[in-house]
Amino acid sequence: MAPALPLVLLIAAYLIGSIPFSFLVVKITVGADIRHHGSRNVGATNVARNFGKVPGIIALLLDIAKGYAAVAVARWIVERPDWPLVASAAHTSPLYSTSLWIALAGLVAVLAHMFPVWLRFHGGKGVATATGAFLALDPIAIVGGVLVFLIVMLATRFVSLASILSAASIPIFLHFLVHASLETIVVSTIIVLAIILKHHSNISRLAQGTERRMGRKEP
Repeated sequence: MAPALPLVLLIAAYLIGSIPFSFLVVKITVGADIRHHGSRNVGATNVARNFGKVPGIIALLLDIAKGYAAVAVARWIVERPDWPLVASAAHTSPLYSTSLWIALAGLVAVLAHMFPVWLRFHGGKGVATATGAFLALDPIAIVGGVLVFLIVMLATRFVSLASILSAASIPIFLHFLVHASLETIVVSTIIVLAIILKHHSNISRLAQGTERRMGRKEP
């Protein structure tokens, strides 16, 4: 069983992260398909804009929870006595770093949210799930990220811009504020790059001045 644990960890992270809560909340509460409304993004912001704040908040909290859960489960797995990748004097490779595997679980959960097999790999943009994963990795860093989000949000009312800049700040806080491991910082940076790439359409609209501000209804 022990040699299979890394695979079990990654599969568990994917299955947890791929639960399409925004889709399920809308389907259960109003019987609609979020993929056919507004921006068609399977995320809490699109839920809130089209179906109200309460469903949006529920979807947001559930997406955060699954990111947290994926990292928490990974931490439990790597702390098992039969975890095969144990660092020692003979194993100095980052592959044997437990912090690497815990952070990888967060990355896999975010990618699973973006590309869930249950919705034919059409998912959300990963911000809420990444928030949960970062919260489990280090709550101090996520406090800094939330502050960046609130400042940008209050100043511009652009959810997308606030999300991008908040995510981008996390690896910086991990490095300078909490002195996280190199593996955690590198994987967190990859998560941020994935989020930025998923926001490519928002970035284009921001550049063109056509991005919607928070509080404005979808057409």
